[in-house]
Amino acid sequence: MAAGRERRAAADTLTARVKKQWHRARVGVRRAAVDYFRGDGSDWIALAGLLLTIPLIAAATLANSVWFAPAALVLPIVAGGLLLRPASLLGLYAAAATALIVEAVRLGPYTEGASRVTPGVVLVVAAGGFFGLVVAQFRSRVGVPWRRGGTMLFDLRERIRVQSQLPALPSGWHREMSLRPAGGQSFSGDFVVAARTNGGRTLEVVLTDVSGKGMDAGSRALLLSGAFGGLLGSLPPHAFLPAANGYLLRQEWEEGFATSIHLVLDLDSGDYELYSAGHPPGLQLSAGSGKWEEKAGDGPLLGVYDGAQFDPVKGSLRAGDVLMLFTDGLVETADRDIVEGIDRLTGEADRYVAGGFHGAAWHLIEAVAKDVNDDRALLLICREGPTAAATR
Repeated sequence: MAAGRERRAAADTLTARVKKQWHRARVGVRRAAVDYFRGDGSDWIALAGLLLTIPLIAAATLANSVWFAPAALVLPIVAGGLLLRPASLLGLYAAAATALIVEAVRLGPYTEGASRVTPGVVLVVAAGGFFGLVVAQFRSRVGVPWRRGGTMLFDLRERIRVQSQLPALPSGWHREMSLRPAGGQSFSGDFVVAARTNGGRTLEVVLTDVSGKGMDAGSRALLLSGAFGGLLGSLPPHAFLPAANGYLLRQEWEEGFATSIHLVLDLDSGDYELYSAGHPPGLQLSAGSGKWEEKAGDGPLLGVYDGAQFDPVKGSLRAGDVLMLFTDGLVETADRDIVEGIDRLTGEADRYVAGGFHGAAWHLIEAVAKDVNDDRALLLICREGPTAAATR
């Protein structure tokens, strides 16, 4: 019996050891795979896979060069430019060159028939290798692997989108925003940051237009939206634009200016203050008169000079009134000045007075500046009358 217990103990120990080793192997492989696809790990897996494809392609070419042309060696070379580091890429190129030489020797001179290694094939493979090396060196210099680059850009776009979301408003108020980047891109130089402050009784919204457009301004817009979002609500309203101006000056960008408009709205009374930093004026629709009135604060561009002063314009939103804020891409183009653009915008907006402005922001951009090659943003704040609130 003692011998049997010893054998079972030995078996249990052996089983436990095998399970432990198997668990460690699985964890190691999983971590290596995660690191690889995140761009943090070694590229030996991709290199080994691509090195295996080269003899397979060469063998297929030697077996039937009509269906498997010698130029097919450019495929692993292009894939290597996207996946490998420059040092590993040189090893792949050496293997491809060796395979090309073997094909040329086995298939014979290109003058004796078709589907052979011709000078054109050599040039195509060499050109693919050159451009692959350029791409690999660029990725290595930037430090963003191809496998991770798309995910990073997606994350940046989502951060801008989340930061531009408007907070929910109490009953009797409606807000909506639409943003259209230039050229149908995913990144824009226009952005919004908003928060409810003073215990939720005050809505603060900042609409900013960074110099440039599309991808060129997207990185600066992301940086500024994070900074402005941190300042909003942490400072008194009158101190926000001076602090934003100082932050922009400290960046020392070559193209470092921006326009901005800051709305401070009391959700109980409807009274508001509108601060402007070189931004197009806001437009208020008065439900009583049915007319649009420009609301323009006084202040220079952000990032131009230190010590700038920003004086607000005051107003009040009554039941049925609408306040519209926008960027210059919506009303100003090369062949249309801002006055004409504002007239066209208010003319289109009048169509929504009777039925309400729900869903109007997107349609207004579509009607006024659909094909404009600039970033466009439009923000609507509506104080609804008793009838509209009851209907909702």
